[in-house]
Amino acid sequence: MAKVKWAVASRRRRKRLLKQAKGYRGARRLHLLKAKETVMRAKAYSTRDRKVKKREFRNWWVIRINAAARARGLTYGRFMAACKKANVALNRKQLAELAVTDQGAFDQLVSQVTTN
Repeated sequence: MAKVKWAVASRRRRKRLLKQAKGYRGARRLHLLKAKETVMRAKAYSTRDRKVKKREFRNWWVIRINAAARARGLTYGRFMAACKKANVALNRKQLAELAVTDQGAFDQLVSQVTTN
């Protein structure tokens, strides 16, 4: 039987790894072991940070809604409670967008919610 050689496969594996490490500095880009460690860590962070990104966006929406509500004499909690009571079907993302881009519509919403 012929002797199996892994040169092609292992070279392809290393090239793929070093390609993923493109943009890193120093040995993290050039040396195989350092590149492998860094790429593995980067993948772990990217997995974790997909959840963190969602958390941060929600936090930004809450901050924007709070600022808009306080400008109209309400706190965030009271405004959201009034929205729930009035069965407003807008989520926080939509409310934040409304508060930033269309302040007249947000004023109408606040007056409609507070009268109920």
